[in-house]
Amino acid sequence: MNARRIDNLRSALVYLTLVAGVLGLPRLAWFVGAPALILAIVLAWPGLNRIPRVIVSAVLVAIVGALLVEPGLLSAGLMTITRLAALVVAVMLLSHALGRSRHLSIISEHLFAGRALTRYLSITFGTLFLAMPLNFGSVSVVSTLIGREIYNYGDSGGARNAARAVLRGFGSASVCSPLSIAVVLTLTLVPGLHGWQLLSLTFPLAAGYLITGTLFREPENAPVPGQARQRPPHVVPSWLFFAACIGLICVCTFASRALFGLAYAQAVTCSCLLVVAIGLLASPGERRLPRMDNISNELAIICGSAFLGATLSAFVAAGLDTDFDLPDWAFPAIAFGLPWVLFAGGLIGMNPLILVTLAGGLSSRLWPEAAGLGLAIAMVSGWGLTIAGTPYSANALLVQRLTGYDNWQATIGWSLALSLLALAVASSLAATTTLVLMP
Repeated sequence: MNARRIDNLRSALVYLTLVAGVLGLPRLAWFVGAPALILAIVLAWPGLNRIPRVIVSAVLVAIVGALLVEPGLLSAGLMTITRLAALVVAVMLLSHALGRSRHLSIISEHLFAGRALTRYLSITFGTLFLAMPLNFGSVSVVSTLIGREIYNYGDSGGARNAARAVLRGFGSASVCSPLSIAVVLTLTLVPGLHGWQLLSLTFPLAAGYLITGTLFREPENAPVPGQARQRPPHVVPSWLFFAACIGLICVCTFASRALFGLAYAQAVTCSCLLVVAIGLLASPGERRLPRMDNISNELAIICGSAFLGATLSAFVAAGLDTDFDLPDWAFPAIAFGLPWVLFAGGLIGMNPLILVTLAGGLSSRLWPEAAGLGLAIAMVSGWGLTIAGTPYSANALLVQRLTGYDNWQATIGWSLALSLLALAVASSLAATTTLVLMP
């Protein structure tokens, strides 16, 4: 089989996983969704990076081990990766559909206009806003514009501050966006928790992180008189267009959960696909679905890490004695320490998905349901600060590729003090919430 046929097969297998994830049936996850995804990633082995290869190898070993010991332990992991894969594909389709809109270029130009402080805040909150429907597409769009700025005008304090802003803005989206994988997975794993409860506390946390980031910038030279950039006219309709897309997705997500009882990841996937379908119908000249054979690295990292976390939590839970309980003081201590552990793992290349899925998988067995909000805050805040402030996150590597800034310098060198401060605040909030809500 030649390379083109293999690529076509991989793309078809990814779309097959999407269908299985939308339907959400356990048997489809076992026999269709998860096998199709794993085969698609294995077929992409020559093009995988080092970390995805390690994750895929660990997944295959875990599957073989579980089949020999207790196949039932695979159920949670296979369902998790099927639903997450469907969510990733749906978000990629949404990014493709919205990325062709003229509104995106208008917003991008608007982000880089204005004074230094205004530009920084525009890029941070603009990246957060764009990350809701576009996910990684927001990092790609804004980083491309930063790279263009460097190519045309050379390296500058403004360009470096813009790189800081895009990393922090995307990291904050994982903390407070109802469409982020961090929030979706957390709401799926932590029992008895509603989205509005989590977001009512994490949105102020993310906003405070971005505003505090204004103190962790470098000085910029004032623009030469007469050469200041002009903001594009009529930008409000473009912002309203994306706000309408985000609003439609959010409304459909909560409505489908309430009316049809869908899992949160499944509801978000279906809502994103609804917007994609509307976009395709509104664009008669372009109704072909994009190929999905080029996202194997992302699928391997996200779904493989989630599978390892879910399977590991199933093994640990099965090994726990039925009378095993944690002391009361352990719950706020875990909520305080989890963001720090996630950040430390990110420094050595461990994807936060593994530890978040492990913590969430064990929460139904050990964590008091009334205090689930504290654990959820720890999970999403640790996740967001890890991908914003550690060098091996996918968005840090993407910024390095598109701007040329070293990933260690752009994260640890420029933002370590901010990350440590934010970790202290987030972990304290998680621990305090847990302590207050514990029965």
